[in-house]
Amino acid sequence: MMDWKKLISNKRLGQESRHIERHDDRTEFKRDYDRMIFSAPFRRLQNKTQVFPLPGSVFVHNRLTHSLEVACVGMSLGNDVARRLIKERHPELRGTLFEEIGQIVSTACLAHDLGNPPFGHSGEKAIQTFFTEGAGRFLKEKVSPAFWSDITHFEGNANAFRLLTHQFRGRRPGGFVMTYSTIASIVKYPYSSMAPSKKGKFGFFISEQQNYRRIADELGIICTSKPGEPLRYVRHPLVYLVEAADDICYEIMDLEDAHKLKILSYETVSRLFLDFFDEETQRRIQQRIVDEQLTDENEQVVYLRACVIGKLENECANSFVEHEEEILNGTFEGSLIDHISPMQRDAYKRCAKLSVQKIYKSRPVLDVELSGYQIMATLMDKMTEAVMNPERYYSQQLIGRVSSQYDINADDLETRLMAVIDYISGMTDVYALDVYQKINGISLPII
Repeated sequence: MMDWKKLISNKRLGQESRHIERHDDRTEFKRDYDRMIFSAPFRRLQNKTQVFPLPGSVFVHNRLTHSLEVACVGMSLGNDVARRLIKERHPELRGTLFEEIGQIVSTACLAHDLGNPPFGHSGEKAIQTFFTEGAGRFLKEKVSPAFWSDITHFEGNANAFRLLTHQFRGRRPGGFVMTYSTIASIVKYPYSSMAPSKKGKFGFFISEQQNYRRIADELGIICTSKPGEPLRYVRHPLVYLVEAADDICYEIMDLEDAHKLKILSYETVSRLFLDFFDEETQRRIQQRIVDEQLTDENEQVVYLRACVIGKLENECANSFVEHEEEILNGTFEGSLIDHISPMQRDAYKRCAKLSVQKIYKSRPVLDVELSGYQIMATLMDKMTEAVMNPERYYSQQLIGRVSSQYDINADDLETRLMAVIDYISGMTDVYALDVYQKINGISLPII
């Protein structure tokens, strides 16, 4: 069984030798939070698509606002779980770093989408299929099997871990130099691409595998792979809280956005939200709307959404506490949402089903996915050709656009290819479109 006293560590990746030097009142986990908020990759999330196209006349969620909301819910989940576990099961954890898990979860929530490429999942798919179906297929014979597995399964989750931990050129060892527990809490799929989850997802590229191994072994996370097998661990327990906060926010907030955009009617959304509660609670909620004189339908949806998020947060905290032993043993299956009370679980499933039917397959969403896929595929094609033929004039012009932090002129082919992926996946939607237009001669900079 994993031990909370080992699982919660404020040791920093890349600064292990300085571990005992901090003595001010701002905790190491609060430093992580501040470091994330002030970082360039986090700011770039404001121009990355969440679900609906950006920008628009109606303000809907982007990756930045989504991450901030997930962090709020994550803070509540972590604080509630810490309070209940100390009170009900672990009084010995009072006064220890365990009391700060709300801050750890909140920071991990800020970082959970950091590695997502432009245009969401269509961007991920464009990178993957460039190598499996596109012009990059010939590279299979030129790279190692492990690297090929990484790039053909390219994952925003693994890319977030790389952003946080990789030493890019000119940067210090340890990447963001975050605490071990914060980094471990974002790794939703703690295994290599050679041993992916049932969904084909994984948590770290081969280039960062040793970073994860060091963190996991220090924290006492259970390793389930045998010597010689692809690396595989169970999750750090706090990953379940980060995942729950994300599940709650994207499902519920997407419905609110769909209502604002008139994709879903008020009647549909209000019914979905009220179904999370029993009849007596529904009556109290509806009476509160009348008492507060909320006559605007958008404001009514906002109030209903807040009620639902509060209920789901409480249910997920209950689920974590109830299944703590399984989580620490590494035997817990599914997500916390899968184990909440039947009424709320069924209501959540109805929301998810309708979202697939009416939101994720709606024309505005499909249009941005189709356009985004084409943009990403073209950028991958042009940039890969450039690093394969760096002596050409046009290749040199393209390579000259790439930030110096990416080792795009390396002698090693895999390093150059990874630099291409780093460069393109780090773009915002707007910047990716701008580069696409320029390299295709569609637009010229204003002189």
